[in-house]
Amino acid sequence: MARRYDPERRQRIIDAAIRLVELKGIDALSHRTVAAEADVPLGSTTYHFASLDDLLVAALEQVNCEPQTAIQCWSDGLEGEAPLVDALTRIMEDYASGDSGRIRLEYELYLAALRRPLLQPLAAEWIDGMVTLLSRHTDVRTARALVGLIDGLLLQFLLTDRPFDREEVRSALARAMGER
Repeated sequence: MARRYDPERRQRIIDAAIRLVELKGIDALSHRTVAAEADVPLGSTTYHFASLDDLLVAALEQVNCEPQTAIQCWSDGLEGEAPLVDALTRIMEDYASGDSGRIRLEYELYLAALRRPLLQPLAAEWIDGMVTLLSRHTDVRTARALVGLIDGLLLQFLLTDRPFDREEVRSALARAMGER
C-alpha cells in the first residue's frame, strides 16, 4: 500500500497535543491520546516526535509564538497612557475573565518545565520576554519582581475558587512597584 502524502500531519499532531493539554492537562498526554485526537495512526506521532518531551517542546514553542499569547496580549495592553499599575491590573483582570482553558494551557506547559529539562529553555525564554516587556515601563529588578508576582497571583486564581479581586491585585502590584 502506498504511503499517503500528508504534509499537515505534524502540525495536526502538535495542535492535538495543545488541545489535549488545554482540555485535560499534561497528564492526559500520550502518543496514543494525541494520535486519536489528531486522527492519525499511532506510528505518526512517534515518527514525528520520538518522545512526549519533544512533542511538548513543539507545543510550547507554538503556544509562545501564537499571536494571542500572553506576552503579545500584555504588550498590547501596556500601550497607552494608563499608569503601569492600572494597565497591569486591567490586563490581569481581562486575562482571568477570559477562557480559563487558555491560561491553564499556558501554565501547564510553563510548569511542566519543572520536571522536563527540554522545556526549561522555553519557559526561561517566556519569563525573560515578560521581564523585557515590563522593563520598557520600569527598571529590570522591579520588572522581574512583577513577573513573579503576576505568575503567583494568576496561579492562585487558577487554583482557588475565589473570584478575581481587582483591588487586592492592584494593591499588590502597587506595593511591588514601591507605590502606595
